[in-house]
Amino acid sequence: MKVLIITTPVATHFAPLAPLAWALRGAGHEVLVAGQPDVVAAAHAAGLSGHSVGEAFHAGELMSLGLPAGLRPIEAGGRPAPAAFAGAVRPWTMHTRYTVGAYLEIARSWKPDLVLSDRLEYGALIVGGLLGIPVVQHRWGVDPVGEVAHAMGAHSLSGVCARLGLPGGLPRPDLVLDPCPPGFQDPSVTPGTPIRYVPSNGSGTVPAWAFDEPAGHRVCVSLGQLTLAMNGLPLLRRIIDAFDGIPDTEALVTVGAPYREQLGPVPASVRLVDPVPLDAVLGGCTAVVHHGGSGTQLTATAFGLPQLVLPGHLDTFVVGDRIVACGAGLSLDEAAQQNDVEAVHKALRALLSDPAHAEGAARLRAGMATQPTPAETVAVLTELAGAA
Repeated sequence: MKVLIITTPVATHFAPLAPLAWALRGAGHEVLVAGQPDVVAAAHAAGLSGHSVGEAFHAGELMSLGLPAGLRPIEAGGRPAPAAFAGAVRPWTMHTRYTVGAYLEIARSWKPDLVLSDRLEYGALIVGGLLGIPVVQHRWGVDPVGEVAHAMGAHSLSGVCARLGLPGGLPRPDLVLDPCPPGFQDPSVTPGTPIRYVPSNGSGTVPAWAFDEPAGHRVCVSLGQLTLAMNGLPLLRRIIDAFDGIPDTEALVTVGAPYREQLGPVPASVRLVDPVPLDAVLGGCTAVVHHGGSGTQLTATAFGLPQLVLPGHLDTFVVGDRIVACGAGLSLDEAAQQNDVEAVHKALRALLSDPAHAEGAARLRAGMATQPTPAETVAVLTELAGAA
């Protein structure tokens, strides 16, 4: 079987697909990743072959449009209303108009048996519909954005579909894979087919300190590159200061050198480290503090760790909601809370002292372990392609 992966030009949208791509390759199937340079580089880093389409997209710049200088998204607009999810989809309908022709050309030449994509890549649905091959979408985590995507795309791309030969409009995916553990997905989202989340945070060198047993609590702090790029450095500074005075606790803060130089002195209990694949270091951690990114949240869940979420935009707030609802941690979802060092300090103490959070995290981890692995899911995709 030949599987063509078409994904929006965002590395974090591609990352959840990588373990399934590995499983397909391991089972003897051919895999090709088609996308703009933003994701082809990530595919190469994952050991997959890719075909580059067009120029780099730089989605981070798109997300920063209209953001006032010095303010984080939560400071500029607060928690987004549900309508914001529809607004987040619009750029991808326009993006499809410029890329779908190239994807069609690749698919007609390479002749895949199945197309695999993320939830916002409409071109994959159009390619599958025109060529009569099944399309499988893979959620990256909680999915309120993807849930509204099809309706928006069907409306905006009806003319494009008609001109290309799909008078019935934008096709629906044949299968939607969901890596959220049982009970974690946003209840408003249409249920998908479960697939076990396998951390795919890239590769790197495991530092020597990762093998050392911490004397007390070790808490990993990871805000992601985009959060820091969107004026998040003051937030990181406050999180670091919030660890001061928490006994027997080491903060492991992942931050690149350019940002690290701007942070200034840190408490003795804080260790600043270069970004490293989280699955390489979370085994020695007690808890995780993060921005609500699904990759970080699911990786922490895979290790059974309670989480403190400080969301900033779009679905990161829903990630925090679900962590709280599942009893696996806490969320500070107002700018005033995040900007108050004492509020963050109290949340950290509560996260580490109340065993209920660790118990909730353990339940999520156990549920995740019941889901079919990517290797087991390969048979489902093979059957789907065969039926087509």
